[in-house]
Amino acid sequence: MEEALYGPRGFYRRPEGPAGHFRTSVHASALFARAVATLLCRVDAALGEPAELAFVDMAAGRGELVSGVLKELPGDVAARVRACAVEKADRPPGLDERIAWRAEAPAGVSGLLFANEWLDNVPLEVVETDAAGTARRVLVGPDGTESLDPAPLDEEARRWLDTWWPMAAEPGLRAEVGAARDAAWAEAVGSLRRGLAVAVDYAHTRAARPPFGTLTGFRDGRATTPVPDGSCDLTAHVALDACAVTPQARVVAQRTALRALGVTAGRPALALASQDPAAYVRALTRAGEAAELTARGGLGDFGWLVEPVDLAGGALLVDVADDEQQ
Repeated sequence: MEEALYGPRGFYRRPEGPAGHFRTSVHASALFARAVATLLCRVDAALGEPAELAFVDMAAGRGELVSGVLKELPGDVAARVRACAVEKADRPPGLDERIAWRAEAPAGVSGLLFANEWLDNVPLEVVETDAAGTARRVLVGPDGTESLDPAPLDEEARRWLDTWWPMAAEPGLRAEVGAARDAAWAEAVGSLRRGLAVAVDYAHTRAARPPFGTLTGFRDGRATTPVPDGSCDLTAHVALDACAVTPQARVVAQRTALRALGVTAGRPALALASQDPAAYVRALTRAGEAAELTARGGLGDFGWLVEPVDLAGGALLVDVADDEQQ
């Protein structure tokens, strides 16, 4: 999975970039970057408006989100922001020179670290229960052919499953061992001296793990067989509750987070259509984009794992009702 995604011929090295194959919230609307810019301004205020304010865009793709956030920031905040895109692919041509391009998150910074659809691509192990109901690692060949490893699971995988994804002794069940993702997120959160770390992804919780897992491939806008040959994305939903590092961490639905950051899907007043038709069309377009970002059964169901790091009032978003928590 590591080689197929990030190796020299890996999927994320392809010249068209992720946007050539699927739409994330970043690609769906500039409203998403505007909301993240609003969150960055709230972090800035909570930090006391430091001389340097970090914005770290994890798994930056071709820099779409960090570029959009810079455009949305007020001038006084933008002048203090140190923007960093973290991505294994090469820096794209023409990227704003204010954006640093790194393979790893910078250490010891204060500000906002934002990881949109990163953790779902952190490689992990898949396990399946065999005919006797014993969990085994799934081994995969270059052509996608699968077999079960006769060796027992290692202790780390077993402990993680027992804690976060208990499996019944029923043949054919699957689980995805998220220990590597937990470690990757802990490292990202640990890179902050002060501030807020946010991971956004399609997710599930311990109370509702999918019985057959979620690993899939994605190419040209369609789901496909997850063959690890570099031709497609390899992705699996994230156990965000397992990833949480700090006691103050919260997981909320994207629709809740975005509404708290000013993204609303209400239709503009019809009277505006006669008073200013162009403004009405623009407002109607924004409402449609907001609806897509916050839709139940779609992007609105994504989870936001929000982790304050030495930050007073770390919620920064909203007091979330119980029915809006993931």
